Amino acid sequence: MTRVAVLGARGRMGEQVCRAVQAADDLELVAALDVAEPGDPVDPGAAVVASGAQVAVDFTRPDAVMANLRSVIAGGVHAVVGTTGFDSDRLAAVRQMCAESPGTGVVIAPNFALGAVLTARFAVQAARFYESVEVIEAHHPDKIDAPSGTAIDTAARIAAARRTAGLGPVPDATGSGLTGARGASVDGVAVHSVRVRGLVAHEEVVFGGPGEILTIRHDSLDRSSFMPGVLLAVRAVSSRPGLTVGLDQMLDLD
Repeated sequence: MTRVAVLGARGRMGEQVCRAVQAADDLELVAALDVAEPGDPVDPGAAVVASGAQVAVDFTRPDAVMANLRSVIAGGVHAVVGTTGFDSDRLAAVRQMCAESPGTGVVIAPNFALGAVLTARFAVQAARFYESVEVIEAHHPDKIDAPSGTAIDTAARIAAARRTAGLGPVPDATGSGLTGARGASVDGVAVHSVRVRGLVAHEEVVFGGPGEILTIRHDSLDRSSFMPGVLLAVRAVSSRPGLTVGLDQMLDLD
């Protein structure tokens, strides 16, 4: 049995992770922690270490996750992270934490839905064949970041594939318009965010060339769609010392 602690356990994703761990025959939930109410631990990461957990799953907030990781990694606890907000500086900081705790593994994934991982992979494969590309992501209005980490990661991978293929900038003759009308730019790829009640997590990559459009789309209709990926990472992280970014590295897609 692998002992698992969940950080952000009262959040929508945290609740799902707790249920998924409890339903798994090879996992044991030893701590479900949050900081939303009086009496919660001041340092949830330290509480994870004290619980005897072998793996911590973090679905908290960008302003809390780094402190959590410092505590759990220093305590030799592996970590699986679905919290967003990881730029290159934060990833470098996590790599340094792992270097100071040899043997400890951390998996940070922009998205744990297997379909979302495949969407990004297919988009990278298609990127070199099309002159135009834009990314549209749609979520519920309670999401605190925009664009989503998944969309940013997808766009960055597409941009890298376009550079490798020697493609120039995506064509866009827009010379005037309202601020934000063309979305955010991620390495030259436009990313648009939609926030509507009733949505969960949705991503669409639209490619265009002369006479044709290719659309690659993924829809998570329920948060349970993320659980197979989370459990995959929980089971694999102890065998992957250091930092692993993205779930695709565990899916044998090559």
